[in-house]
Amino acid sequence: MTKKFKHSSESAVVLSQLMLPSHSNFGGKIHGGFILSLLDQVAFACASKHSENYCVTASVDRVDFLNPVEVGELLTLKSTVNYVGRTSMVVGVRVEAEHIQDGSKKHCNSSYFTMVAKDENGKSIEVPGLELNSEDDYRRFIKNIKRMENRKKYDEIFSNFTFDKREFQQILKDYNVQMK
Repeated sequence: MTKKFKHSSESAVVLSQLMLPSHSNFGGKIHGGFILSLLDQVAFACASKHSENYCVTASVDRVDFLNPVEVGELLTLKSTVNYVGRTSMVVGVRVEAEHIQDGSKKHCNSSYFTMVAKDENGKSIEVPGLELNSEDDYRRFIKNIKRMENRKKYDEIFSNFTFDKREFQQILKDYNVQMK
């Protein structure tokens, strides 16, 4: 590790790719799996730049496909390191699709990738800290802390969860299920 702290702008990565028919699904829209692959690639590049090491994807926190991506649109993925731990980083990725002919853009996806830096032996390695300068820097960092706290609460609720379907039959009546 050569630098103790880095600003997210030092490792930000932008990837643009024209969407081709070979990227589409049977419905004629760009396949979600293809977009997921691009998301993982740009998160890897961003985390590797920040850590100056090889990185692996540890988890992906929520992937919502907000708008479909069409063949012929220019897809742009913008990634920044939003949070750092000791050996891990959370990379935020925003995806926009641009209609090339008229320049209109639409937000298609925002995702958060937890990436872990590895040394040459595959062991987790410390990463530089994150320099916070702007309101956006602080907001992104704090939002990630809140996401982590919520995930911890969720894990605590379900770590000792005992399930008895009879307890939930009243709740399930409001859902599109058939109970037998």
